[in-house]
Amino acid sequence: MINLKENTCPTREQRGNGLNAFFGKASELLKEVKDGNTGNQERAFQQTSGCLLNFYLTQRVMTIHDSVMIVHAPVGCSVVGLGYREVFRKVPVSLGRRENYDFHWLTTNLNEKDVIYGAGDKLKYAIKEAQARYNPKAIFVLASCTTGIIGEDIAGVVEEVQPDIEAKIVAIHCEGIRSKLIQTGYDAFWHGILKYLVKKPTRKQKDLVNVASMLSYTWQDRQEITRLLAKIGLRPNFVPEFSTVEQFEMLSEAAVTAPICSSFTEYLSKGLEQEYGVPYFLYPSPVGIQHTDEWLRAVAYYTGKEKEVEKVIAEEHDEWLPKLEIIQKEFEKIGNGQDINVLGSLGQGRLLTQVPFFNELGVKTPAAICLDFDDLVVDETEKLIDEVGDFDILVNTFQAAEVAHHTRRYDPDIALTCPFQGSAYKRDKGATRIHSNRGDARPWSAQAGYKGAIAAGNFLLQTTKNRSFQKTMLEKTPDVYNEWWYQQSDPLYFVNKEAK
Repeated sequence: MINLKENTCPTREQRGNGLNAFFGKASELLKEVKDGNTGNQERAFQQTSGCLLNFYLTQRVMTIHDSVMIVHAPVGCSVVGLGYREVFRKVPVSLGRRENYDFHWLTTNLNEKDVIYGAGDKLKYAIKEAQARYNPKAIFVLASCTTGIIGEDIAGVVEEVQPDIEAKIVAIHCEGIRSKLIQTGYDAFWHGILKYLVKKPTRKQKDLVNVASMLSYTWQDRQEITRLLAKIGLRPNFVPEFSTVEQFEMLSEAAVTAPICSSFTEYLSKGLEQEYGVPYFLYPSPVGIQHTDEWLRAVAYYTGKEKEVEKVIAEEHDEWLPKLEIIQKEFEKIGNGQDINVLGSLGQGRLLTQVPFFNELGVKTPAAICLDFDDLVVDETEKLIDEVGDFDILVNTFQAAEVAHHTRRYDPDIALTCPFQGSAYKRDKGATRIHSNRGDARPWSAQAGYKGAIAAGNFLLQTTKNRSFQKTMLEKTPDVYNEWWYQQSDPLYFVNKEAK
Protein backbone atom coordinates (compact mmCIF):
# COMPACT_ATOMS: atom_id res chain seq x y z
CA MET A 1 0.00 0.00 0.00
CA ILE A 2 1.44 3.36 -1.07
CA ASN A 3 0.40 6.17 1.28
CA LEU A 4 0.61 9.48 -0.53
CA LYS A 5 -0.52 11.32 2.59
CA GLU A 6 2.97 10.71 3.95
CA ASN A 7 5.79 13.07 3.00
CA THR A 8 7.81 10.26 1.51
CA CYS A 9 8.07 6.51 1.02
CA PRO A 10 9.37 3.81 3.37
CA THR A 11 12.96 2.79 2.70
CA ARG A 12 13.77 -0.38 0.79
CA GLU A 13 15.03 -1.80 4.09
CA GLN A 14 11.58 -1.24 5.59
CA ARG A 15 9.38 -2.46 2.78
CA GLY A 16 11.74 -4.84 0.98
CA ASN A 17 14.02 -6.23 3.72
CA GLY A 18 16.92 -5.05 1.60
CA LEU A 19 20.55 -5.92 2.17
CA ASN A 20 23.85 -4.41 1.11
CA ALA A 21 26.29 -7.29 1.55
CA PHE A 22 26.23 -10.96 0.57
CA PHE A 23 28.54 -13.47 -1.08
CA GLY A 24 27.49 -16.97 -2.11
CA LYS A 25 25.13 -18.81 -4.42
CA ALA A 26 22.06 -17.00 -5.74
CA SER A 27 19.93 -19.85 -4.35
CA GLU A 28 21.48 -19.27 -0.90
CA LEU A 29 20.72 -15.56 -1.16
CA LEU A 30 17.06 -16.33 -1.87
CA LYS A 31 16.90 -18.64 1.14
CA GLU A 32 18.37 -15.94 3.37
CA VAL A 33 15.81 -13.43 2.12
CA LYS A 34 12.87 -15.83 2.49
CA ASP A 35 13.95 -16.79 6.00
CA GLY A 36 14.19 -13.13 6.96
CA ASN A 37 17.90 -13.34 7.71
CA THR A 38 18.71 -10.13 5.90
CA GLY A 39 19.58 -6.59 6.79
CA ASN A 40 22.31 -4.07 6.15
CA GLN A 41 25.79 -4.68 7.47
CA GLU A 42 28.64 -2.36 8.37
CA ARG A 43 32.12 -2.47 6.85
CA ALA A 44 35.33 -1.63 8.68
CA PHE A 45 36.72 -0.37 5.37
CA GLN A 46 34.22 1.24 3.04
CA GLN A 47 34.31 3.08 -0.26
CA THR A 48 31.57 5.11 -1.84
CA SER A 49 30.80 7.31 -4.80
CA GLY A 50 27.49 8.97 -4.22
CA CYS A 51 24.24 9.02 -2.26
CA LEU A 52 20.49 8.98 -2.81
CA LEU A 53 20.63 12.69 -3.61
CA ASN A 54 23.49 13.24 -6.01
CA PHE A 55 23.88 9.88 -7.69
CA TYR A 56 20.32 8.99 -8.63
CA LEU A 57 18.24 12.13 -8.35
CA THR A 58 20.37 15.11 -9.30
CA GLN A 59 21.24 13.62 -12.67
CA ARG A 60 17.59 12.85 -13.44
CA VAL A 61 15.70 15.79 -12.00
CA MET A 62 17.96 18.39 -13.58
CA THR A 63 16.99 17.23 -17.09
CA ILE A 64 13.24 17.76 -16.72
CA HIS A 65 12.01 20.43 -19.12
CA ASP A 66 10.32 23.57 -17.80
CA SER A 67 11.52 22.94 -14.26
CA VAL A 68 14.04 24.13 -11.69
CA MET A 69 15.85 21.89 -9.23
CA ILE A 70 16.61 23.29 -5.78
CA VAL A 71 19.14 21.30 -3.77
CA HIS A 72 18.46 22.15 -0.13
CA ALA A 73 21.97 21.37 1.08
CA PRO A 74 25.53 22.64 1.37
CA VAL A 75 26.79 23.74 -2.02
CA GLY A 76 28.92 20.64 -2.61
CA CYS A 77 25.89 18.35 -2.68
CA SER A 78 24.87 19.65 -6.10
CA VAL A 79 28.29 19.66 -7.73
CA VAL A 80 27.58 16.41 -9.61
CA GLY A 81 25.12 18.38 -11.71
CA LEU A 82 28.01 20.20 -13.41
CA GLY A 83 29.37 16.97 -14.84
CA TYR A 84 26.05 15.68 -16.07
CA ARG A 85 25.22 19.06 -17.56
CA GLU A 86 28.22 18.68 -19.88
CA VAL A 87 27.43 15.02 -20.66
CA PHE A 88 23.84 15.68 -21.62
CA ARG A 89 24.66 18.74 -23.72
CA LYS A 90 26.61 16.43 -26.05
CA VAL A 91 23.43 14.55 -27.01
CA PRO A 92 22.45 15.42 -30.60
CA VAL A 93 19.27 17.43 -31.05
CA SER A 94 18.21 14.85 -33.65
CA LEU A 95 17.92 12.27 -30.87
CA GLY A 96 15.58 14.27 -28.70
CA ARG A 97 17.53 16.95 -26.87
CA ARG A 98 15.99 20.37 -27.25
CA GLU A 99 18.06 22.89 -29.16
CA ASN A 100 19.65 25.55 -26.94
CA TYR A 101 18.33 23.70 -23.89
CA ASP A 102 20.06 24.40 -20.59
CA PHE A 103 19.59 23.06 -17.08
CA HIS A 104 18.45 25.19 -14.17
CA TRP A 105 19.25 24.37 -10.58
CA LEU A 106 19.83 26.33 -7.40
CA THR A 107 21.35 25.45 -4.06
CA THR A 108 20.44 26.91 -0.69
CA ASN A 109 24.14 26.66 0.27
CA LEU A 110 23.56 25.63 3.88
CA ASN A 111 26.21 26.61 6.42
CA GLU A 112 26.95 26.13 10.12
CA LYS A 113 24.46 28.80 11.18
CA ASP A 114 21.69 27.11 9.17
CA VAL A 115 22.41 23.80 10.87
CA ILE A 116 21.95 25.43 14.27
CA TYR A 117 18.98 27.72 13.58
CA GLY A 118 17.30 26.05 10.60
CA ALA A 119 17.08 27.14 6.99
CA GLY A 120 13.37 27.33 6.22
CA ASP A 121 13.64 30.99 5.24
CA LYS A 122 16.50 30.20 2.86
CA LEU A 123 14.37 27.58 1.16
CA LYS A 124 11.42 29.96 0.85
CA TYR A 125 13.69 32.54 -0.73
CA ALA A 126 15.15 29.98 -3.16
CA ILE A 127 11.68 28.85 -4.25
CA LYS A 128 10.57 32.43 -4.90
CA GLU A 129 13.84 33.17 -6.72
CA ALA A 130 13.37 30.08 -8.94
CA GLN A 131 9.90 31.28 -9.87
CA ALA A 132 11.07 34.81 -10.61
CA ARG A 133 14.17 33.84 -12.62
CA TYR A 134 12.86 30.99 -14.75
CA ASN A 135 9.03 30.96 -14.55
CA PRO A 136 9.02 27.13 -14.51
CA LYS A 137 6.07 24.75 -14.47
CA ALA A 138 7.57 22.74 -11.62
CA ILE A 139 10.11 23.33 -8.87
CA PHE A 140 11.76 20.25 -7.40
CA VAL A 141 13.10 20.59 -3.86
CA LEU A 142 15.65 17.89 -2.99
CA ALA A 143 16.40 17.16 0.64
CA SER A 144 19.90 16.28 1.86
CA CYS A 145 21.70 14.65 4.77
CA THR A 146 22.00 18.06 6.41
CA THR A 147 18.28 18.83 6.26
CA GLY A 148 17.54 15.33 7.50
CA ILE A 149 19.86 15.69 10.48
CA ILE A 150 18.38 19.02 11.58
CA GLY A 151 14.81 17.89 10.90
CA GLU A 152 14.00 20.59 8.36
CA ASP A 153 10.24 20.73 7.71
CA ILE A 154 10.47 20.84 3.92
CA ALA A 155 6.89 19.69 3.37
CA GLY A 156 5.69 22.46 5.69
CA VAL A 157 7.65 25.08 3.76
CA VAL A 158 6.22 23.81 0.48
CA GLU A 159 2.68 23.96 1.83
CA GLU A 160 3.23 27.48 3.12
CA VAL A 161 4.66 29.03 -0.06
CA GLN A 162 2.75 27.06 -2.71
CA PRO A 163 -0.23 29.50 -2.79
CA ASP A 164 2.15 32.30 -3.81
CA ILE A 165 4.03 30.25 -6.43
CA GLU A 166 2.68 29.56 -9.90
CA ALA A 167 4.86 26.49 -10.46
CA LYS A 168 3.99 23.20 -8.79
CA ILE A 169 6.46 22.52 -5.98
CA VAL A 170 7.59 18.91 -5.61
CA ALA A 171 9.35 17.89 -2.39
CA ILE A 172 11.64 14.86 -2.71
CA HIS A 173 12.95 13.39 0.54
CA CYS A 174 16.19 11.86 -0.70
CA GLU A 175 18.39 12.40 2.33
CA GLY A 176 21.45 10.19 1.95
CA ILE A 177 21.28 9.12 5.62
CA ARG A 178 17.80 7.63 5.21
CA SER A 179 18.94 4.40 3.60
CA LYS A 180 21.99 2.40 2.62
CA LEU A 181 20.15 1.12 -0.45
CA ILE A 182 20.26 3.30 -3.52
CA GLN A 183 16.87 2.06 -4.68
CA THR A 184 15.26 4.05 -1.87
CA GLY A 185 16.20 7.10 -3.93
CA TYR A 186 14.13 5.77 -6.85
CA ASP A 187 11.11 5.34 -4.62
CA ALA A 188 11.49 8.77 -2.98
CA PHE A 189 11.50 10.42 -6.40
CA TRP A 190 8.40 8.60 -7.60
CA HIS A 191 6.60 9.28 -4.32
CA GLY A 192 7.10 12.99 -4.92
CA ILE A 193 5.88 12.67 -8.51
CA LEU A 194 2.78 10.72 -7.49
CA LYS A 195 2.01 13.04 -4.57
CA TYR A 196 2.49 16.40 -6.25
CA LEU A 197 2.54 16.16 -10.06
CA VAL A 198 0.39 13.36 -11.48
CA LYS A 199 -3.13 14.57 -12.26
CA LYS A 200 -6.39 12.70 -12.33
CA PRO A 201 -7.00 11.58 -15.91
CA THR A 202 -9.34 13.68 -18.01
CA ARG A 203 -9.28 10.90 -20.62
CA LYS A 204 -7.60 7.57 -21.19
CA GLN A 205 -5.13 7.36 -24.07
CA LYS A 206 -5.34 3.77 -25.29
CA ASP A 207 -2.19 4.11 -27.41
CA LEU A 208 0.03 5.59 -24.68
CA VAL A 209 2.63 3.46 -22.87
CA ASN A 210 4.49 4.78 -19.82
CA VAL A 211 8.18 3.82 -20.08
CA ALA A 212 10.43 4.70 -17.15
CA SER A 213 14.19 4.64 -16.53
CA MET A 214 15.45 5.24 -20.04
CA LEU A 215 18.81 6.86 -19.36
CA SER A 216 19.92 4.01 -17.17
CA TYR A 217 20.19 2.66 -20.68
CA THR A 218 21.02 4.93 -23.65
CA TRP A 219 19.56 7.39 -26.10
CA GLN A 220 19.74 4.72 -28.78
CA ASP A 221 17.47 2.53 -26.66
CA ARG A 222 14.99 5.38 -26.50
CA GLN A 223 14.92 5.42 -30.30
CA GLU A 224 14.56 1.64 -30.51
CA ILE A 225 11.63 1.45 -28.07
CA THR A 226 9.91 4.28 -29.95
CA ARG A 227 10.41 2.43 -33.25
CA LEU A 228 9.03 -0.86 -31.98
CA LEU A 229 5.98 0.65 -30.30
CA ALA A 230 5.21 2.73 -33.40
CA LYS A 231 5.10 -0.44 -35.50
CA ILE A 232 2.13 -1.65 -33.45
CA GLY A 233 0.45 1.77 -33.32
CA LEU A 234 1.57 2.87 -29.85
CA ARG A 235 3.40 5.88 -28.37
CA PRO A 236 5.87 5.89 -25.46
CA ASN A 237 5.72 8.33 -22.59
CA PHE A 238 9.37 8.38 -21.49
CA VAL A 239 10.03 9.54 -17.92
CA PRO A 240 11.88 10.97 -16.11
CA GLU A 241 14.94 12.15 -18.06
CA PHE A 242 14.27 14.98 -20.52
CA SER A 243 10.53 14.63 -20.08
CA THR A 244 8.19 17.60 -19.73
CA VAL A 245 6.12 18.42 -16.69
CA GLU A 246 3.04 17.58 -18.77
CA GLN A 247 4.35 14.05 -19.32
CA PHE A 248 4.37 13.48 -15.57
CA GLU A 249 0.90 14.97 -15.22
CA MET A 250 -0.56 12.56 -17.77
CA LEU A 251 1.03 9.38 -16.43
CA SER A 252 -2.44 8.50 -15.16
CA GLU A 253 -3.87 8.49 -18.70
CA ALA A 254 -1.68 5.70 -20.12
CA ALA A 255 -2.92 2.26 -21.12
CA VAL A 256 -0.08 0.50 -19.27
CA THR A 257 3.18 1.15 -17.46
CA ALA A 258 5.98 -0.98 -18.93
CA PRO A 259 9.45 -1.51 -17.44
CA ILE A 260 12.90 -0.90 -18.75
CA CYS A 261 14.40 -1.38 -15.29
CA SER A 262 11.93 -3.22 -13.06
CA SER A 263 13.52 -2.06 -9.82
CA PHE A 264 13.41 1.60 -10.83
CA THR A 265 9.84 1.37 -12.16
CA GLU A 266 8.24 -0.66 -9.36
CA TYR A 267 7.10 2.11 -6.99
CA LEU A 268 5.73 4.28 -9.78
CA SER A 269 3.91 1.34 -11.38
CA LYS A 270 2.19 0.29 -8.17
CA GLY A 271 1.28 3.88 -7.35
CA LEU A 272 -0.31 4.53 -10.73
CA GLU A 273 -2.36 1.35 -10.51
CA GLN A 274 -3.45 2.05 -6.94
CA GLU A 275 -4.39 5.70 -7.49
CA TYR A 276 -5.56 5.73 -11.12
CA GLY A 277 -6.11 2.15 -12.24
CA VAL A 278 -3.23 2.11 -14.74
CA PRO A 279 -2.20 -1.56 -15.17
CA TYR A 280 1.46 -2.53 -15.18
CA PHE A 281 3.91 -5.38 -15.50
CA LEU A 282 7.46 -5.48 -14.16
CA TYR A 283 8.99 -8.40 -16.06
CA PRO A 284 10.50 -8.96 -18.48
CA SER A 285 12.50 -5.96 -19.65
CA PRO A 286 13.25 -5.63 -23.39
CA VAL A 287 16.86 -6.84 -23.22
CA GLY A 288 17.76 -9.65 -25.59
CA ILE A 289 15.70 -11.10 -28.43
CA GLN A 290 13.52 -13.43 -26.37
CA HIS A 291 12.75 -10.95 -23.61
CA THR A 292 11.99 -8.23 -26.15
CA ASP A 293 9.45 -10.61 -27.69
CA GLU A 294 7.88 -11.15 -24.28
CA TRP A 295 7.95 -7.44 -23.42
CA LEU A 296 6.15 -6.52 -26.65
CA ARG A 297 3.56 -9.24 -26.09
CA ALA A 298 2.92 -7.95 -22.55
CA VAL A 299 2.45 -4.41 -23.86
CA ALA A 300 0.15 -5.75 -26.60
CA TYR A 301 -1.95 -7.63 -24.04
CA TYR A 302 -2.82 -4.41 -22.20
CA THR A 303 -3.37 -2.36 -25.35
CA GLY A 304 -5.31 -4.84 -27.49
CA LYS A 305 -2.52 -5.15 -30.05
CA GLU A 306 -2.01 -8.94 -29.92
CA LYS A 307 -2.43 -9.51 -33.66
CA GLU A 308 -0.25 -6.58 -34.68
CA VAL A 309 2.58 -7.55 -32.35
CA GLU A 310 2.98 -11.07 -33.75
CA LYS A 311 3.48 -9.64 -37.22
CA VAL A 312 6.08 -7.21 -35.88
CA ILE A 313 7.94 -9.95 -33.98
CA ALA A 314 8.09 -12.10 -37.12
CA GLU A 315 9.46 -9.18 -39.15
CA GLU A 316 12.05 -8.34 -36.51
CA HIS A 317 13.17 -11.96 -36.25
CA ASP A 318 13.76 -12.09 -40.00
CA GLU A 319 16.07 -9.10 -39.72
CA TRP A 320 17.88 -9.69 -36.43
CA LEU A 321 18.09 -13.45 -35.76
CA PRO A 322 20.64 -14.05 -38.55
CA LYS A 323 22.83 -11.37 -36.95
CA LEU A 324 22.45 -13.02 -33.55
CA GLU A 325 23.52 -16.35 -35.02
CA ILE A 326 26.69 -14.74 -36.38
CA ILE A 327 27.56 -13.43 -32.91
CA GLN A 328 26.88 -16.84 -31.35
CA LYS A 329 29.14 -18.55 -33.87
CA GLU A 330 31.89 -15.98 -33.27
CA PHE A 331 31.79 -16.60 -29.52
CA GLU A 332 31.83 -20.35 -30.17
CA LYS A 333 34.87 -19.97 -32.42
CA ILE A 334 36.73 -17.83 -29.90
CA GLY A 335 35.95 -20.26 -27.10
CA ASN A 336 37.23 -23.20 -29.14
CA GLY A 337 35.07 -25.65 -27.23
CA GLN A 338 35.29 -23.77 -23.91
CA ASP A 339 32.71 -21.43 -22.43
CA ILE A 340 33.30 -17.70 -22.70
CA ASN A 341 32.70 -16.43 -19.16
CA VAL A 342 31.24 -13.00 -18.39
CA LEU A 343 31.30 -11.36 -14.98
CA GLY A 344 28.48 -8.85 -14.77
CA SER A 345 28.30 -5.83 -12.49
CA LEU A 346 24.73 -4.63 -12.20
CA GLY A 347 21.75 -3.54 -10.16
CA GLN A 348 19.09 -6.07 -9.29
CA GLY A 349 16.92 -4.95 -12.20
CA ARG A 350 19.74 -5.65 -14.65
CA LEU A 351 20.56 -8.90 -12.87
CA LEU A 352 17.21 -10.20 -14.09
CA THR A 353 17.77 -9.03 -17.67
CA GLN A 354 21.46 -9.25 -18.46
CA VAL A 355 22.16 -12.76 -17.14
CA PRO A 356 19.64 -14.46 -19.48
CA PHE A 357 20.83 -12.19 -22.29
CA PHE A 358 24.37 -13.51 -21.87
CA ASN A 359 22.96 -17.03 -22.09
CA GLU A 360 21.19 -16.08 -25.32
CA LEU A 361 24.47 -14.86 -26.81
CA GLY A 362 26.13 -18.17 -26.01
CA VAL A 363 28.34 -16.94 -23.15
CA LYS A 364 28.11 -17.98 -19.51
CA THR A 365 27.76 -16.17 -16.20
CA PRO A 366 29.50 -18.06 -13.40
CA ALA A 367 29.10 -15.08 -11.09
CA ALA A 368 27.41 -11.70 -10.91
CA ILE A 369 27.73 -8.51 -8.89
CA CYS A 370 24.62 -6.74 -7.62
CA LEU A 371 24.56 -3.33 -5.95
CA ASP A 372 21.91 -4.34 -3.43
CA PHE A 373 19.06 -6.81 -3.17
CA ASP A 374 15.58 -6.95 -1.63
CA ASP A 375 12.65 -9.33 -1.44
CA LEU A 376 10.67 -7.49 -4.12
CA VAL A 377 12.49 -9.54 -6.77
CA VAL A 378 12.50 -12.97 -5.12
CA ASP A 379 10.04 -14.63 -7.50
CA GLU A 380 11.79 -13.36 -10.59
CA THR A 381 15.21 -14.37 -9.27
CA GLU A 382 13.86 -17.88 -8.75
CA LYS A 383 12.71 -17.92 -12.38
CA LEU A 384 16.15 -16.68 -13.43
CA ILE A 385 17.87 -19.55 -11.61
CA ASP A 386 15.47 -22.01 -13.24
CA GLU A 387 16.29 -20.48 -16.64
CA VAL A 388 20.09 -20.27 -16.48
CA GLY A 389 21.09 -22.37 -13.47
CA ASP A 390 22.56 -21.33 -10.12
CA PHE A 391 25.46 -18.88 -10.01
CA ASP A 392 27.60 -17.04 -7.49
CA ILE A 393 26.58 -13.54 -6.55
CA LEU A 394 28.26 -10.69 -4.70
CA VAL A 395 25.92 -8.06 -3.29
CA ASN A 396 27.83 -4.88 -2.55
CA THR A 397 27.23 -1.16 -2.70
CA PHE A 398 29.83 0.65 -4.77
CA GLN A 399 32.74 -1.14 -3.09
CA ALA A 400 35.43 -1.10 -5.76
CA ALA A 401 37.87 -3.20 -3.73
CA GLU A 402 35.33 -5.97 -3.37
CA VAL A 403 34.61 -5.87 -7.09
CA ALA A 404 38.33 -6.11 -7.84
CA HIS A 405 38.63 -9.10 -5.50
CA HIS A 406 35.64 -10.78 -7.13
CA THR A 407 37.08 -10.15 -10.58
CA ARG A 408 40.46 -11.64 -9.66
CA ARG A 409 38.77 -14.69 -8.14
CA TYR A 410 36.89 -15.63 -11.32
CA ASP A 411 39.21 -14.09 -13.92
CA PRO A 412 36.44 -14.03 -16.55
CA ASP A 413 37.02 -13.56 -20.25
CA ILE A 414 34.93 -10.39 -20.11
CA ALA A 415 34.56 -8.26 -16.98
CA LEU A 416 31.66 -5.84 -17.14
CA THR A 417 31.99 -2.80 -14.94
CA CYS A 418 29.47 -0.32 -13.61
CA PRO A 419 30.35 3.35 -13.07
CA PHE A 420 31.70 4.05 -9.59
CA GLN A 421 32.30 0.34 -8.93
CA GLY A 422 35.93 0.63 -9.98
CA SER A 423 36.25 0.38 -13.72
CA ALA A 424 39.67 -1.05 -14.58
CA TYR A 425 41.98 -3.66 -13.13
CA LYS A 426 45.33 -4.97 -14.28
CA ARG A 427 44.43 -8.14 -16.14
CA ASP A 428 45.17 -9.66 -19.53
CA LYS A 429 41.61 -10.56 -20.49
CA GLY A 430 38.80 -8.39 -21.82
CA ALA A 431 37.06 -5.65 -19.91
CA THR A 432 34.24 -3.30 -20.78
CA ARG A 433 31.38 -1.49 -19.14
CA ILE A 434 27.72 -2.37 -18.71
CA HIS A 435 26.17 1.07 -18.20
CA SER A 436 26.79 3.52 -20.97
CA ASN A 437 27.44 7.11 -20.08
CA ARG A 438 23.94 8.42 -19.81
CA GLY A 439 24.51 10.84 -22.64
CA ASP A 440 26.09 8.26 -24.95
CA ALA A 441 24.21 8.55 -28.23
CA ARG A 442 26.41 6.33 -30.40
CA PRO A 443 24.72 3.33 -32.08
CA TRP A 444 27.14 0.81 -30.61
CA SER A 445 25.93 1.74 -27.12
CA ALA A 446 22.41 0.43 -27.66
CA GLN A 447 21.24 -2.23 -25.22
CA ALA A 448 17.45 -2.55 -25.45
CA GLY A 449 15.19 -4.11 -28.07
CA TYR A 450 16.34 -6.08 -31.10
CA LYS A 451 18.79 -3.45 -32.27
CA GLY A 452 20.22 -3.22 -28.76
CA ALA A 453 20.63 -6.99 -28.48
CA ILE A 454 22.82 -7.09 -31.57
CA ALA A 455 24.73 -3.92 -30.68
CA ALA A 456 25.46 -5.16 -27.15
CA GLY A 457 26.42 -8.59 -28.47
CA ASN A 458 28.88 -7.09 -30.93
CA PHE A 459 30.21 -4.79 -28.22
CA LEU A 460 30.97 -7.75 -25.95
CA LEU A 461 32.43 -9.65 -28.87
CA GLN A 462 34.78 -6.77 -29.63
CA THR A 463 36.23 -6.89 -26.11
CA THR A 464 37.55 -10.40 -26.78
CA LYS A 465 39.31 -9.24 -29.95
CA ASN A 466 40.76 -5.85 -29.05
CA ARG A 467 42.77 -6.00 -25.83
CA SER A 468 44.96 -2.96 -26.30
CA PHE A 469 43.36 -1.32 -23.28
CA GLN A 470 44.19 -4.31 -21.05
CA LYS A 471 47.74 -4.43 -22.42
CA THR A 472 48.27 -0.75 -21.63
CA MET A 473 46.88 -1.21 -18.12
CA LEU A 474 49.21 -4.12 -17.47
CA GLU A 475 52.29 -2.29 -18.72
CA LYS A 476 51.73 1.28 -17.62
CA THR A 477 49.78 1.29 -14.36
CA PRO A 478 50.50 0.08 -10.81
CA ASP A 479 48.26 -2.40 -9.06
CA VAL A 480 45.18 -0.78 -7.61
CA TYR A 481 45.31 -2.84 -4.42
CA ASN A 482 48.02 -4.72 -2.51
CA GLU A 483 48.47 -8.41 -3.24
CA TRP A 484 47.47 -9.10 0.36
CA TRP A 485 43.92 -8.11 -0.45
CA TYR A 486 43.57 -10.66 -3.24
CA GLN A 487 44.88 -13.43 -0.96
CA GLN A 488 41.89 -13.11 1.36
CA SER A 489 39.31 -15.85 0.83
CA ASP A 490 36.24 -13.62 1.08
CA PRO A 491 35.54 -10.39 -0.84
CA LEU A 492 33.44 -9.35 2.18
CA TYR A 493 36.49 -9.57 4.45
CA PHE A 494 35.79 -6.16 5.98
CA VAL A 495 32.08 -6.72 6.64
CA ASN A 496 31.39 -6.75 10.38
CA LYS A 497 35.12 -6.65 11.17
CA GLU A 498 36.40 -4.11 13.64
CA ALA A 499 38.23 -1.21 12.09
CA LYS A 500 42.00 -1.49 12.56
